[in-house]
Amino acid sequence: MTDTILLATRLPPAQHAILARRYEILGPLLPPINDTVKSLSMAEAGRVRAIISMGSVNIPASALEMFPRLGLISCLGSGYEGAPVAAARERGIEVTHSPAVNASSVADLALGLMISSIRDFDVARDYLRAGKFQGNAGVRLPAVRGLTGRKLGIYGLGAIGLQIARRAAACEMEIAYHNRKPRADVAYPWHPTLAGLAEWADVLMIAVRADASNRQAVNREILAALGSDGIVVNISRGSVIDEAALVAALQGGVIRGAGLDVFEHEPAVTPALFDLGHVALTPHIAGNTQEAQAAMYALVLSNLEAFFAGRALPTPVPA
Repeated sequence: MTDTILLATRLPPAQHAILARRYEILGPLLPPINDTVKSLSMAEAGRVRAIISMGSVNIPASALEMFPRLGLISCLGSGYEGAPVAAARERGIEVTHSPAVNASSVADLALGLMISSIRDFDVARDYLRAGKFQGNAGVRLPAVRGLTGRKLGIYGLGAIGLQIARRAAACEMEIAYHNRKPRADVAYPWHPTLAGLAEWADVLMIAVRADASNRQAVNREILAALGSDGIVVNISRGSVIDEAALVAALQGGVIRGAGLDVFEHEPAVTPALFDLGHVALTPHIAGNTQEAQAAMYALVLSNLEAFFAGRALPTPVPA
């Protein structure tokens, strides 16, 4: 009998085809899951053994009641904030994720957003479009402060944060970080508070794993501590920044600029962000490289295979 998997997110056609050769596939169901799950018949819901989701997709604990045979929720990517982990464990349902496999790709984009916002790529493009570039003899754009010697404060020195730190070190930046507790395996200075890190830093890089404890952690006070020459870059989740406070800080000169790959009300983007200078924006593509995607889907398949074979799961979420 073919095992049944429910998709709580869309997959690329090639990955969908790989799964379909091995399993019965239902869905994808799109948010809100509590509503769209009603499109399944009782027979279909009763066959579901595993759900493939993303960390940013909210699966309410109440939705688990619809699936009496559910044993696994497998999250694409390292995040799992949308999965009802505690409720799942109470029901004996295991939850996995795909940690670290996209760390290098995300770190690459983080560095790109930082450089773009610091070196004003958006302003330079507009300058070219306006026909103002006349070679070295023409009027130049104002000189900006470069990366060398800037202080990079990393909020969340996990697998991604560490890769960012290594890349920033090659740019001759100073590096410090804030985690819940210091890491014994790195020499970078640790700041016990986010406010302290922001006050020290020229660039605040958000790479923390998002959860309820850090929702809107980067708020008006943190942005004020970063200061008028400060840059904030977010490749974590949009929920970590108070986006209204960020827009106000950019409009009021409280900070200088921002680089954002994620947004608080994603996929909606606050319109004012498009009208601000020194702001680099991308549509949640940090992990969207061929290498990272291949590794992520391979890990999801490994977790599925282990689950259905009754073996230990390769990457369960931390207890």
